[in-house]
Amino acid sequence: MAKITFITSSNEKITVDGTEGSVMELAVNNNVAGIDGDCGGVCSCATCHVFVAPEDLDKVGTASEIETDMLELADDANEYSRLCCQIPVTDAINNVVFTVAK
Repeated sequence: MAKITFITSSNEKITVDGTEGSVMELAVNNNVAGIDGDCGGVCSCATCHVFVAPEDLDKVGTASEIETDMLELADDANEYSRLCCQIPVTDAINNVVFTVAK
C-alpha cells in the first residue's frame, strides 16, 4: 500500500492510501481539487499535471517521451512536472508528495 499526499492550489493537504491504478485515478476517486483526468489516463491532456517533491523524484522515475511532449503544452511545467496518470500506484511511491499544478 502507498500513502500519497497531494497539496492543492489552495494549500490543502490530502493524504490517501492506494494499492493499484494510477496516481491520477487515486486523486480523482478521492476528489483532489485540480486533478481532473479528462482523457481518462491515456496521456492526451494535462489535466492531471503535478509537481513531484524534489526528494521524491527517484521514487517516481522519469517521464516517458510522450509524457514529456504533453507537458511541453503546459505553461508552468518544469523539471519536477509529471502527469500523474502516468505514475502507477505501487509500494515504491509510498510517502510521495505531489503538488497539484494550477
